[in-house]
Amino acid sequence: MVKTIRQHQQSYLWSKELQDILRGISGGFLFGIPLMYTMEVWWIGSHVEPPLLLAALAATYLVVFLLNRTEGFRNRSSGGLRDDAMDSVEALAIGILCTTFMLILLRRITWDTSLDEMLGKVIFESVPFSIGVALSRSLLNGDRVGSNQVQETKPKTASHSQRNKVNVKETMGDISATLIGATIVAFNIAPTDEIPMLAAATSPPWLIAILVSSLLISYNIVFVAGFINQHKRHQQLGLFQTPETETVICYLVSLLASVLMLWFFHQLTFNDPWFLWLRYTLLLGLPATIGGAAGRIAI
Repeated sequence: MVKTIRQHQQSYLWSKELQDILRGISGGFLFGIPLMYTMEVWWIGSHVEPPLLLAALAATYLVVFLLNRTEGFRNRSSGGLRDDAMDSVEALAIGILCTTFMLILLRRITWDTSLDEMLGKVIFESVPFSIGVALSRSLLNGDRVGSNQVQETKPKTASHSQRNKVNVKETMGDISATLIGATIVAFNIAPTDEIPMLAAATSPPWLIAILVSSLLISYNIVFVAGFINQHKRHQQLGLFQTPETETVICYLVSLLASVLMLWFFHQLTFNDPWFLWLRYTLLLGLPATIGGAAGRIAI
């Protein structure tokens, strides 16, 4: 009996730890993705001297530590200086890992990249990612009690026409929130030269990896990380029906928004080949999808 209770407690602690990490990862992507599409940061990171790298790393840790002192990315009521210091190390590590993953995914780090250049890019790009990890709980953490209260206030019975109206309304809300969030995040990226530069270095297998990563990150932000209205998102009555279907449909909506933004800024024309449209769209679709996920958790 005691052993079973301990196993349940250990399982709960591991589950809680995993959700804290996933929330931190999601916060990092939400805050860090715009800077990832900035070539000036790539170049600065490629030529910066080691003392400045250490200074940037120390400054980032100090900011993350101060944020953890006030809130932090973990669900716990209080903690001492040692706990906050360890949480800050973990937040910084999560930010660095997410940054490294994105730089590899976008082909800014390859087998030909020198160690100095790689470290410079990772440390400079990891600043907003690490801050996003530390801010994830204070700004985006959901209130499950509030979500349950909302659920209880819903009518238990409804006519077929009323359910259809609710479904259509929630579906249009999802699409609108996705379009707004995608536009806010990707609108400043679409007219820049970063998309053509990234497209020139991206092969079909990496495009598939970008597509899969976009879907996984979006799903994690909306349905796993425990942000605002996650409980409500799982029980939404829209025409998308399931979290998986909603993720795919909203990804397609984000891609449509990306196409329109690229065309609006004359990055793509009808004379361009189809594969150029595909590359540009998938590359801009990554930040657009993250923005669309942020829009959906905000409604």
